[in-house]
Amino acid sequence: MSERAAPFYCPYCGDEDLRPSEQGHGAWECAACNRAFQLKFLGLLARGLKPTDRAGDDI
Repeated sequence: MSERAAPFYCPYCGDEDLRPSEQGHGAWECAACNRAFQLKFLGLLARGLKPTDRAGDDI
């Protein structure tokens, strides 16, 4: 199993000074704005991937 994924920036202020929180798996703390947040994987979509509609490529 791989290590947990780390966010690159705070979703609230955009700063990169993040640290893992002691609140549990997926919890992070931002030192810049003093907020804590949690990342959670919800699962795979049942519909899967659909090919994108490439409008404008008919030139």
